[in-house]
Amino acid sequence: MNNVGITDLERYSNKCLEKCRIDPQLYIDNKVNRGLRDLNGKGVLTGLTEISDVVSKKKIDGEEVPCPGKLYYRGYDVESLVGGLIEDDRFGFEEITYLLLFGTLPSADELENFKALLYSYRPLPDNFVRDIIMKAPSTDMMNSLARSVLTLYSYDATPDSTEIPNVLRQCLQLIARFPQLSVYSYHAFNYGSKKSNSFFIHEPDPKLSTAENLLYMLRLDGKYTPLEAKVLDIALVLHAEHGGGNNSTFTTHVVSSSGTDTYSAIAAALGSLKGPKHGGANLKVSAMFNDIKANVSDWSDRDEVSAYLAKILHKEAFDKSGLIYGMGHAVYSVSDPRAKVFKRFVKSLSEEKGLSDEYGLYSLVEELAPEVIAKERKIYKGVSANVDFYSGFVYDMLGLPHELFTPIFAIARISGWSAHRIEEIINAGKIIRPAYMNVQEHLDYIPMKDRK
Repeated sequence: MNNVGITDLERYSNKCLEKCRIDPQLYIDNKVNRGLRDLNGKGVLTGLTEISDVVSKKKIDGEEVPCPGKLYYRGYDVESLVGGLIEDDRFGFEEITYLLLFGTLPSADELENFKALLYSYRPLPDNFVRDIIMKAPSTDMMNSLARSVLTLYSYDATPDSTEIPNVLRQCLQLIARFPQLSVYSYHAFNYGSKKSNSFFIHEPDPKLSTAENLLYMLRLDGKYTPLEAKVLDIALVLHAEHGGGNNSTFTTHVVSSSGTDTYSAIAAALGSLKGPKHGGANLKVSAMFNDIKANVSDWSDRDEVSAYLAKILHKEAFDKSGLIYGMGHAVYSVSDPRAKVFKRFVKSLSEEKGLSDEYGLYSLVEELAPEVIAKERKIYKGVSANVDFYSGFVYDMLGLPHELFTPIFAIARISGWSAHRIEEIINAGKIIRPAYMNVQEHLDYIPMKDRK
């Protein structure tokens, strides 16, 4: 706080509260779509994309009607893509990254060449871990990740060029390096905060997938089960992309439209994803379920679980926010296809880990929460479990530290951000600049001697 006393800071804060608060009715009177969404959750159209399609409604007799959610990557149904990966018993994140960037499914040879290219981009600059990651480790891995991304600008011979070959090279390097940057930052934080007495580095193994390498680099013994790696891979696939309108991807478009460099654009996207309303939701879900387990004696009792959910909704329990985390989505209403796909693998992993009772509780809350919310709140569209509802449970079962929950989201979503950055650069004509209406009246200047 430097030399500003606490009383002064409080006084200045009160001024902010007094002068910066806008009458909520003005948003309604001026037909402002706050959050660029209408009351039904439909987003204001601000751009076009070929990268992914988020479907939550279909037209029947000329009217839009909610339907089970669908997600398409470059025109392919995500459920079909995941089904193909499971049928062939192979890891899919690298394949999905190829699809998002280049618009086609790779052949076997193309995929192997692409994976080899990604591996060639994995090594970090000399002494980067010592000079950057280990110095002043942050308590928040997203800040560490953003700092590393911005610092990599200094190691790039052509950092500012927005020619597509250069941007593609930068994006591929970041996609390849995100797992190391995240895991090594966590190890540095652990060591620096004395949570661990040792600092270890596992170099990524070229024979392993991104998901396998994540677990290998994170764990001291480098060991993991096939199911653990497969479930983490599915999580990366499902989080890789979600339309141009989600907050961090839209941020990528906005910042890229200014003509800035790749590192600045991706750092901005990371800042967006860090927000608890975006990438931090699964942490809240995990904490909420720990609270439910501690306060509900019989996890299978529908009435008891329902009553406690009502207490959460009434701001009488958990964090007193009145929110049942993991329920509801800005676009989906009937169902989130990612949660639907993920749930099958969550059940298998819970059985392997001996946590079937916990899985039963999650399933029961997923069933009861929409009923409780519908009774208590006026809602404009349906409410269903979103992908974050189960991802936190999965990461807990994998023994992943909470500090890495959101960075893992970023490790996946960097593929989508990269595809959208390239799309914006290729198709851009104008800097993105939406309108804001001023509601402050114009005032006459007051000389210093007349001010009170």
